[in-house]
Amino acid sequence: MIKALFVAGTHGDDLQSVPHFQLLEGAGIVGDRHFKQSIGPGQYISFIGIEAGEHCNRHCQQSFTTADTRRSVLTQGIDLNALVGRRFSIGEVQFKGVELCEPCRALGDRLCNDTISSPEVVKALLHSGGLRADVCSDGVIKVGMSVDLF
Repeated sequence: MIKALFVAGTHGDDLQSVPHFQLLEGAGIVGDRHFKQSIGPGQYISFIGIEAGEHCNRHCQQSFTTADTRRSVLTQGIDLNALVGRRFSIGEVQFKGVELCEPCRALGDRLCNDTISSPEVVKALLHSGGLRADVCSDGVIKVGMSVDLF
């Protein structure tokens, strides 16, 4: 299930929670910083599971928010790692999972603080940092929709 959706108008802006967004095939999320800016497959939309954030916060004794991860779609109850190479849909919009959205140094630097280092953040989210996907059809997705496999 889709628990939250986030966009940022330009690079570096804080993510804003929205109730829905429009996607265009091969272009991404209308109004987002990555719209029509892809440098390769899987660069237009990213997903992360609420479970990954909860695990990271418990394991690292932190209180990161979902928006802190810089992912576009927050899911619950979905094995995102299993979607690499698979097609799935949310409502009328079709996607293809491209690769894991592994945490990077920039994310580690953004989330580090006095009690956790940048490398520790990256390690805590390794293999659970989400999924990058291609947008394979136009449409709108909304909070509360389900993720369906083909």
